[in-house]
Order: sequence, then C-alpha cells, then structure tokens
Amino acid sequence: MLATGIPGVRIPDSTLAREATELVRDTESELLFKHSMRVYAWGALAGRRKNLAFDPELLYVGAMFHDIGLAAHYRKSPLRFEVDGANAARDFLRTHAIAEHDIEKVWSAVAFHTTPGIPQFMHAEAALLHVAAGMDVAGRAYEEFTDEEREAVTAAWPREDNFKHAIIDAFYEGLKHRPDSTFGTFNDDFLAFKDPAFRRGDMCSIILHSAWAH
Repeated sequence: MLATGIPGVRIPDSTLAREATELVRDTESELLFKHSMRVYAWGALAGRRKNLAFDPELLYVGAMFHDIGLAAHYRKSPLRFEVDGANAARDFLRTHAIAEHDIEKVWSAVAFHTTPGIPQFMHAEAALLHVAAGMDVAGRAYEEFTDEEREAVTAAWPREDNFKHAIIDAFYEGLKHRPDSTFGTFNDDFLAFKDPAFRRGDMCSIILHSAWAH
C-alpha cells in the first residue's frame, strides 16, 4: 500500500492496481482521472469512519473505472455509461484471474454508483463508491468529512477551478449521443442543462400512449 499523506488513505500497490491506474489514465481525461482518485479517497475515508469491512483493491478498481464510460472511447455505445464502466472493469479483472464473486462486487458497484436508494443496502464497496462519487461531484455527505480530510484529498488531487462546469460538460459529452440511456436516471439533467432542444422521457405519457386499450 502506498502512503498518500492522507491519514487513513493508502493506495493499493499491487500489479492489479497499477495496471488499472495506467489503463484509466490512458483512457480518461485528466479531470476524470483526478476525480476518480478523489473518489477512492472519499470512499476509503468513509469506510474507516463507518467501520465497514471493504477490500481496498476492489474499491480502488471500482473508483478507477466508475466514469470510464464517459470517455471518448465509448462515444458510440448505446448503453448506460455506468454499464460501460462496469463491463470494462469486469473485463479487466478477468484478465487478472480475480474471483468471479469479487468481479461481481466491482461490476455492481460501478453499475449502481449513480442510483440513489440502492447501493447502501448492497456490499460495502458499492455503498462506498456511491457515497464517494456523490461527495466529489455534488457535495453529498460533505459535512461528514472533516476540514482536514477535505483539504488533504484536494491537495493530493486538486479540483480544477472550473470543476463544477467541467464535470457537467464531461457528462454531457459522454451522454449526448445516447439520450435514451438517460431515461429514468438523473443523467438526463445534464442533457437538459446543456441542450435546450432536449426533451425528457415521460413515463406517464408512455403509459397513456401504450398499445393497451385500457
């Protein structure tokens, strides 16, 4: 484990972790990569505070891959970007002979990381990835971290001055070609914010205009 200068946060120093870092760094923008590193740190800190038993290596891989579906490599994918990330993590882990039950943990953690109300009832890696991603993007659970923790994490992996708008842009660029994948999620907010012509799906209209007579 590599020291970070952040009490309670160490980076896994295995071949698996190093290769995950290299792959993601080569695929994602610098903004998304630093975001992913902070997500791991928030997750590790939350796990320690909540006294959750989690596998740091699995959490790290989940953090590395959780937003890779927004990268340019996936600009033709019709899937939800979370599923692209989960599939990429699964394929990567299988090349390292990781046990299938551990692969399933990472897959579900990445796939559900933007879905409120579910991950906290799953395994620790899913719960922590959800909390950590929400913390870094939207400031959810911000007050649960100390001033010292926030300062240490952002000193290690700084947030850009324009991070708020830049992360919105990153979501928009990763989603604008697959608007149907945002139905039923908050991801359609990014499209609505950036594109005045975007029209959200409406479940009530879908029900009322379905093929059923009654």
